[in-house]
Amino acid sequence: GTLDDSTRLDSSATASAPAASKDSSSSTKRSPGTSLVRKAIATAKMGGGEGSGTSTQAAEGTYVRRANHAGSWYESNPRQLNQTLGRYLSDAAAADNSKPPKDGGTSRSSGNEREGGVPRAIISPHAGFSFSGPCAAYAFLALREALVAASANTSTSVGDGNGDGDGDGGSGGIFTVVVLHPSHHVYLAGAAVSGATQLQTPIGNLAVDDSLRNELVQTGEFTTMKQHVDEAEHSGEMQYPYIAQVIQDSNSAADVRVLPIMIGAVSTSQEQGFGELLAPYLSRSNVFTVVSSDFCHWGTRFGFSPHSLTAADGTPCNDIADYIEWLDRQGMNQIELQRPGAFADYLREHSNTICGRHPISVWLNSLATNRDRGTEVVDVKFVKYDQSSRVRHVSESSVSYASSVARLR
Repeated sequence: GTLDDSTRLDSSATASAPAASKDSSSSTKRSPGTSLVRKAIATAKMGGGEGSGTSTQAAEGTYVRRANHAGSWYESNPRQLNQTLGRYLSDAAAADNSKPPKDGGTSRSSGNEREGGVPRAIISPHAGFSFSGPCAAYAFLALREALVAASANTSTSVGDGNGDGDGDGGSGGIFTVVVLHPSHHVYLAGAAVSGATQLQTPIGNLAVDDSLRNELVQTGEFTTMKQHVDEAEHSGEMQYPYIAQVIQDSNSAADVRVLPIMIGAVSTSQEQGFGELLAPYLSRSNVFTVVSSDFCHWGTRFGFSPHSLTAADGTPCNDIADYIEWLDRQGMNQIELQRPGAFADYLREHSNTICGRHPISVWLNSLATNRDRGTEVVDVKFVKYDQSSRVRHVSESSVSYASSVARLR
């Protein structure tokens, strides 16, 4: 693939969009999820084993994940990479201070919204840093902020999985970044955790949260990635240097660990099931979620090139790039509203090639579950939008990037 992330979209990105579903933001209470998860994900377990590049074996880490895309998608030289990411973060922070958000936080020029509570999650793109790095910086400012807050409260402890934040289940000082990312290269009918002990980056290695991995594997609903699958997948890796950078910048006293989770080509009901299952883990006060996704992959090489001078709602489009942005923002609006059912309906209607649609949907279902249970309520705002190039002719192509931040309400 090329650095703008115009890689071959896997079956999870190009399969027919999910059927219309009832919006989970309705007044109907969501089930606690145990029986639903096991029923909805029954077929997901069949995705494990040799053919899918995952294993159902024990959850202990067995390898150090190498920085497979260093030197191509981003600099392999530590000083150069540090300077590049530092510049992107500085530029984003400067824009944040000089340009107030517009249109509820979804305008192209909007900065990272600091109003509201502590940051709890972000959506970040995963193309080569020369393409999506500046956009991703707007999201990672929020992780840096969360790490500073965590450093001020080093008594944070690993929770017990019941979402009450009392930390009954572990030792103090641990802060975990869960990275939900898609699969571009292997077919996976469920979800798989990384089998690594460490994640290498040129800036510094990241420790994998072995304890949380064991908890998830013990549910019986997650397989474990094999090394070659883990290292081939760029959508997780493109988050790791930024995580290492903001850990360094924040001077955090917390013991920061990471747990990558690959979300495969799951159905709408499986997205809800995994969302409900992950909800109590993601709501722990010492867990921060990074959702990895690019947005529209437009062009004939992607098999997706709709365009019009007037969008369906009457919005004028001066060129194809404007139409692409309109299309992306329809989905971004549903994400901000935290309506997983409406987001699924949007994908069904428009078939937008959002490669991380399954991780996004799982996360949205987790947010809805925690909201309905009264565990945690957040506000989600997109803080930056960009495109790899502005398409004006049908022979051209582009990939869209969007960064969002979820903050405690």
